[in-house]
Formats: sequence, structure tokens, C-alpha cells
Amino acid sequence: MNRGQQVESAHDWSLEGNLIGIALLSVLATLLTGFHTWRRHRYYLHVLQLEGYKNREFSSWLRHQPLSTILLRRYLVAALVILLLWAKPFFTSNTLTIVGLVAWCLIFASARRYRTNKAKKPLVFTARLKRLLTTTAVLALALVAAGSIAALLETPLEPAWYLLGWLAADMLAPRTVGLAGSLMRPVEVSIQNGFKRQARERMQRQKDTTVIGITGSYGKTSVKFAIAEVLRRQFNVLETPASYNTPMGICKVINNDLEEWHRFLVLEMGARYRGDIKELCTIATPDIAVLTSIGLAHLETMGSEEAILETKGELIECMKRGGPVVANGDDEKVMTLASRASGPVTVVSTERTDVDLRATDIRYDTSGCHFRVVDRSGEEADMQSLLLGKHNVLNILLGLAVGRLFGMTLRQMKHAVAGLKPVPHRLNLRKEGQITVIDDAFNSNPVGARSAVDILSRFDSGQRVIVTPGMIELGERQEAENRALGAFMADRVDLAILVGRRQTEPIREGLTSAGFDESRIRVVDSLFEAQTVLKEALRAGDVVLYENDLPDHYDERS
Repeated sequence: MNRGQQVESAHDWSLEGNLIGIALLSVLATLLTGFHTWRRHRYYLHVLQLEGYKNREFSSWLRHQPLSTILLRRYLVAALVILLLWAKPFFTSNTLTIVGLVAWCLIFASARRYRTNKAKKPLVFTARLKRLLTTTAVLALALVAAGSIAALLETPLEPAWYLLGWLAADMLAPRTVGLAGSLMRPVEVSIQNGFKRQARERMQRQKDTTVIGITGSYGKTSVKFAIAEVLRRQFNVLETPASYNTPMGICKVINNDLEEWHRFLVLEMGARYRGDIKELCTIATPDIAVLTSIGLAHLETMGSEEAILETKGELIECMKRGGPVVANGDDEKVMTLASRASGPVTVVSTERTDVDLRATDIRYDTSGCHFRVVDRSGEEADMQSLLLGKHNVLNILLGLAVGRLFGMTLRQMKHAVAGLKPVPHRLNLRKEGQITVIDDAFNSNPVGARSAVDILSRFDSGQRVIVTPGMIELGERQEAENRALGAFMADRVDLAILVGRRQTEPIREGLTSAGFDESRIRVVDSLFEAQTVLKEALRAGDVVLYENDLPDHYDERS
């Protein structure tokens, strides 16, 4: 073999080696980018699910995220790689392609940002989520396919177009998920209308079932369980589980669980927008209305306090005419709504004496709450409950008032009150070794948060520690309310662990402005980091209050 043939043979081997390297690197780049793209889409699908599949809330969440969490820095590097592959200024085509693919693999080698193994509320692959996932996958793969087709049309094959398709699919993940949600909305509405129709037909057959509707800004779930526990002493009762208070939650219970022998159906009726309660009442029209309290919950979506009041008032407007209303007499807004009732109104209170049912001598300790209930007729009874807080006494009174409507005596209902179990994450008191924990991690509001902090302040066995990410969905009032909460906490806690640097800044400002020692404030990015701080700071006898616990997508990641 002469020298020229040797050079040509070496060149052929080099070319073949380059092509094999390019093929292998292309496969690796596809696998790494595909995995990163899947994790990114999965993350935003999880957010959409946590936001109740509502595109408006999902878009609002996206707008409030730092740009760096939506458009990752790696995208800029990836774009430079694509431009370099197109330019081919100094290297041979194959060499440059290999360098570009290696760089690309390094860029997309990690999907750590989108880990979900510690999710507080994991992604659930429901039938709806699977439909949404399929649509999202089609949209994302369409971008990849467009890049692949463009690459194949080039001569020689141009990998830059292929990589551009993957970059678009990965970078546009939040928009792809949002678009999939919009495209699937007509399908989901049709499916939901079928469930609603089925529930209405079922309710029309339930001639002997009394429907009790409960609404308010706070306390709905606790009142629901109090009513159910009281009535269950004498009647067959069905109540919605947990915090089921949406059309689909109520339809699920009616369609799957309601039987002919159920004497009462106790429904919690929630609202984030005007007309929500009216829609629930078209599914199951209440015979009895119970009003808990009116406050700032969901102010961001409602728009104003007046809108919140009017939306809660939809229960009075839509209930069966002449039906009884049970109202919290300590809340002026509730009494305003109760005045519109066409039927009799039963009023309960922990402060007033001119009511139908009131509580006095309220006290609580590590064993729970103790109080005396006085009926307008003069009947009295001492009661004990595992539930903590004055607001829970009001919740119990509302349950007792419903029982009184059906002839039950305070003595009969006393045992029901003693048997009430705390609603998960709503002022649950428990022991963890030598530490006392007050778990009030459910979505917080100004009234409930202050009540929980006040309860914490009553303990004197050790440090009083609060762990909180603050309050959300309060619209323009959010910063002011969180700042006020911080000031309220200042002389009632010994250590404040704030979860989320941006969202808890107003709480920190409120604490320090009220003279709280800044060295006793710890600011962390997630609940899991807060746990690490607690392990180092807690001693025997300390009391920890978990006040609110936002979903995973509100954690502030570094």
C-alpha cells in the first residue's frame, strides 16, 4: 500500500469513527434532553393539578415566578451551541458536530431542579391528568418533529435543526402545559356536565334526605364534621370527606356514596369566584344553611371584600325558601347575610348573650378545650373537646345548633363533642417525643393565623416556635396582612422560622418593627430546610406551631 492509499484509508477510518461518534452522541443527547423535557413538563403538570386545573391560576403562578426559574440559563448556552453548529467557522463539520453534541449532553445532563420525590402532595395520575398528559405530549413532540423534519431536509444532515426542536419543546414546557389545558377544557366541561346531571337526577330521587349546606371563608370543614358527628348520634348521615367543596367533589359523593336511607347530606360549599356557590346549589339545593364566618380568604380571585360577601350570600339566595339558617353571631358580615333569610335564624356566639346558643368559661390546655354551653331555654352543659381555639368553640356551637333544630338536647350532644377528632392540619395537638406540635398547616387566613399564634403563646413549658410561609391569595392586602401577622407574633413566639425569602419578607419586617430580636428569625427556602433548623434548635419541652404549609410549587428554590 503506497503512502497515498494509507492516508486515504486513515481518512476513511477517521470519517467512519466520526460518524459513529456522532450517532452515539446523538442518541445520548436525545435521551438526556428527552428526560429533562419529560421532568420539566411533569413539573408544570403537577403545578396545574395543584392549581385545580385552572388555567387562570396557573398563569398567575407563572407570572409571579422569577424569570430565571422559567427560562433557565442553560437555554442560552444551548442556543449558542446551535448557532455554532450553523456557523461552522473554524472546524470541519464532523468535528464541530461532535463538540456541539458533547456540550449539549453536558447542558441537559441534570434534571435535579424538577425532582419530585419529596413532594408534599404528589402528582396523581387521574383520568383527567392522563388526558392532559397525552395532549401535552402531542404538542411537545410536534416541536421535536418539526426540528427533525427540518434537519432531514438539509443536505448534509443538519443536527442544529434537530436540537432546536428539542430546545423549543423543553423551553416552552409551561406554555405547552397551559395550551394543553385550554385545548382540553371543552372536553373536561362536557365530562363534568355529565357528572353534574347524574348528581341532580340522584338528588331528585332523595325525597327524604335533608341537605345541609355550609359556607364561609373559614371553618367550613370543621363545622361540617361537627354537624355530622352530632346528627349521627340519632340519624343516618353522609358528609363530604376532607375538604371536598367543589362541584366535582360533591358530585362524586352524591353519585357514589349517597343511599336512600341517608337522612342527612352535609355539604361543604367553597368558592373562589362569584357564582361558585350558586352552581353547587343547582346540584344539591340546601334545606338548611349554615354560615361560619366571612373574611379575606381568596381575596385575590374574588377581587373585593364585597364580592366575597355577595358570593357567600348565594347560599341564602339559592336554598329552599323558608328553610332555617344557623349563623355565627360573632361575625357582623355573617349576620348581614343572615338578615336576608326567608326562614328562621338560629344565632350562636362566644361573646354575646342575646343569642340562641352561647359558650362561656372557655379554657384550653394540652388536653384540649373546656367550656360551658348555655341554651336560650336555660339548658346548660359543660363540654370538653380535643379541638383547640376559640374559633373551634364557635364551630362546635354551629354543630350543636343544627342538632337543636331536630330536637337533640345538649346532654345528648355532649358525647358527640367529646368524640370530635381534629381535622387534619387544623390545630392538631400531638406529641413528638418531648416536643409538643400544633399542626395548623392547612391554608391559612388572618383570623385563623392569629388564633393559632395566640394558642401557642399560652404554652410556657419551653421555647415557642413558629414555622410559617405566611398567607397567600389575599390580593393587594397580602403584604399588609403578613406584616401585621409578624407584628402580632413578636411578643408571642421565641423563634420564628420563615419559609420562603420573598413571600415572608413582610412577616420579617413586622417582627423586627415590633422589636423582635432578628437573631431569633431563621429564613429558609423550603419546609424540608425548616426541619433541619428545628433539629438543631429544639429542646425538651418546646412547642412548635406549623402555621400554613403551601403547596410544593410555592417553595423558593435556589
